[in-house]
Amino acid sequence: PGDQEAGELGLAAVPGRQAAFRQALEAAVHYARAVGCRRIHVMAGRVPLGTDRAAVAGEMETTFIENLRYTADLLSQENMIGLLEPINNRITDPRYYLNTPHHAAAILEKVGRPNLKLQLDLFHCQIMDGNLSHNLETYFPLIGHIQIAQVPGRHEPDSPGELNFPYLFELLESIGYTGYVGCEYAPKGDTLEGLGWLRSYWESRGLRHGGTSKAAK
Repeated sequence: PGDQEAGELGLAAVPGRQAAFRQALEAAVHYARAVGCRRIHVMAGRVPLGTDRAAVAGEMETTFIENLRYTADLLSQENMIGLLEPINNRITDPRYYLNTPHHAAAILEKVGRPNLKLQLDLFHCQIMDGNLSHNLETYFPLIGHIQIAQVPGRHEPDSPGELNFPYLFELLESIGYTGYVGCEYAPKGDTLEGLGWLRSYWESRGLRHGGTSKAAK
């Protein structure tokens, strides 16, 4: 994330911070290797304070593409995948550079490396664009990780809000998603209490706690 006390939230698209980005990436790879993690979120970063987004968009895109190609080369040596996550600029972070899956897909196409993927957080996607069924199907070939939270409270999937998660989970199954779904939400209680939605979902699908079939022996 860079220097968060100085207001940074990632470095990959921030002009002039290329050396710091590469140093941070190497540290991330070191940690990922140690814990057996094969995916690293490559955070784009914020539009610098006092600058107009449109005025710096070209320079930030050039920086982002350069850093992502460097990232892809480094991660390919480790059999790792780099992930780009769009973060909404309507509620969460007005200055974040990468805001929509459309923007991320365009960047990925320009970079052209197979070990860079889209980290699609349905919370951010709903706020920026909605149309989640279409977006999941459209960007499915690019998706390397899914994250979830209810909108607008950013709590558990069964909390009051806009998203029908049982439908979305079945859609992910139907289009063939086999990766992890990250719970990127603020639990209203403790961890076990907050996972009650998952136990209820398993039961609704005829599964035991842990996702195994009740018919399995």
